[in-house]
Amino acid sequence: MILLVACCLVLPVSAQPPVGGDNGWYAVNCNIDGAQVYFDNQYQGEIQGGVLYVAVYTTGTPYQTFRVEKDGYITHYGDVTSVPGKGDVFDLYATLNPVQTPGPIGGDVGWYTVHSNVDGATVQFDNDVKGVTSQGILSVQVYVTGTPYSTYTVTKEGYQPYTGAITQYPGKGETVDLYVTMNPAPTPVPTQKSPLSPALAGGALLIVGLLLVARKN
Repeated sequence: MILLVACCLVLPVSAQPPVGGDNGWYAVNCNIDGAQVYFDNQYQGEIQGGVLYVAVYTTGTPYQTFRVEKDGYITHYGDVTSVPGKGDVFDLYATLNPVQTPGPIGGDVGWYTVHSNVDGATVQFDNDVKGVTSQGILSVQVYVTGTPYSTYTVTKEGYQPYTGAITQYPGKGETVDLYVTMNPAPTPVPTQKSPLSPALAGGALLIVGLLLVARKN
């Protein structure tokens, strides 16, 4: 489950706004193509290429909730917390996790819940990308009989990467909480060239003067 982001998006031809009125856009980002998107139980379309653009009138009745679903995956439910302005795009994020299926392959499952102060951050366990945070969390399913992970890393553009150690493994049906506090990346300070010292400046003027005198002679 998740939430992540946007800027300067080139909308596909099929996602152009209807004629008339002031339109904004919701960009529903999801990790599963073909997933169906609903706003307040109204079908809006399917995820293609990781996103679905939904046009909304800025003067219309605001949506309150959205959900993303597909057979074989746990349905994602989220709140619509903002209305895009005219010509603006507001991002919504959903990460669909496979439905737990019983069977001998992989054994029983547990969960990690990654808590972050930043939505839309990408979570990796060792070198495996697990999804992005949404509404402050990301739930990650693991097999209790699988090879344990040792580290988790959380990244997002504009923030310093966070890496932590995984020291506890969930048992069957259990959840282990992992906490992340991401800090903004420092803004680079432009370097300034040092002005010439008075001594160097005076020496340069003296040399220029001597050259001028030599040329006259």
